[in-house]
Amino acid sequence: MSGVRVVSALRTPVAPRGGGLARLDLDALCAPVLAKAIREAGLGVEDVDEVVLGNALGAGGNPARRVALAAGLPERVAGLTLDRQCCGGLDALVMGAALIASGQAEVVAAGGVESYSRRPLRLRTDPDGGPPVAYDRPPFTPWPDRDPEMDEAAEALARSWNIARAAQDAWAVDSHRKARMAEMRGEVVPLAGVERDTFTRDLTPRLAARAPGLVGSITAANAAVAADGAAVCLLVSDRVAARLPDPGLAYRGGITLGARPDLPGVAPVEAIRALFDRTGTTPADLSVAEVMEAYAVQAIACVEGAGLDPAIVNPGGGGLARGHPVGASGAINAVRLWHEVKRRGGTGLAAIAAAGGLGTAVMLSVR
Repeated sequence: MSGVRVVSALRTPVAPRGGGLARLDLDALCAPVLAKAIREAGLGVEDVDEVVLGNALGAGGNPARRVALAAGLPERVAGLTLDRQCCGGLDALVMGAALIASGQAEVVAAGGVESYSRRPLRLRTDPDGGPPVAYDRPPFTPWPDRDPEMDEAAEALARSWNIARAAQDAWAVDSHRKARMAEMRGEVVPLAGVERDTFTRDLTPRLAARAPGLVGSITAANAAVAADGAAVCLLVSDRVAARLPDPGLAYRGGITLGARPDLPGVAPVEAIRALFDRTGTTPADLSVAEVMEAYAVQAIACVEGAGLDPAIVNPGGGGLARGHPVGASGAINAVRLWHEVKRRGGTGLAAIAAAGGLGTAVMLSVR
């Protein structure tokens, strides 16, 4: 069994749906990031054994294969696309690490890519010959009464955990503040003339209070916007890392667990706890944590439920300040985590929730 290290981590800027990345298809979004991640690690395209990418909206076609070919990787690299909704980009790292640890691969590019702007329209055929029926999302459980819309699920979480709108708005304001102050040039690959996350703005408490409501305490200010983006981490075996100029960070472990489908926002809590148990670590051992902010209430609940120190969470802002390119968001969190741990040292955690009651957590450390 080989140890696993992450030797490079890059992402695109994140742009809201219809924004600066809207004309790029999945290949054009991700291939430049993949190619640069390989170069920055000191490897060549011929060294890569597999590409694993999360994607939730692309409607098949194996985007990972397309991205691998577009990036100039050998035709023998098959590519594997994961659809576990928001968890997919982080699950790609878990699967890539498993391939290396089991000896099936030495070098795996893992991440996610999503274009809300270019996603296909969805139609369900009528077996009786009637016209197709449009739908926005598939069911995530077999029970309609336990398959809430995400805004409604976020509001249910706010009521269940007694998290007021004022606390949610304050979290969102702080996310934008931290993102405005952060220096991210080393992790962002400019595309289509876009060099930074374009949604980040000077959100004040007054502006947040005036934001249009969605459901109950959930508003346009404390919920992440649909977005486009991609991210790639390059995972290698200890044997490969030993001959590279920078050995990167150790992959300490990762896990995905299911939880209550009707409260999907707190599903990462169980995954985080299980990962602490598996790695023999505690929240006090962390130097940084990247927790997905699909909704402010979800981030707040996950931080509280897992016992994380809010002071080390999302130091460069989170999804509320960037946007949410579903299948890529977990990988973007992993890229952010990699760069923060490289700067701060120690051990870091990334976590994300997904519809249907899924949670994924991954841990990286200097050693």
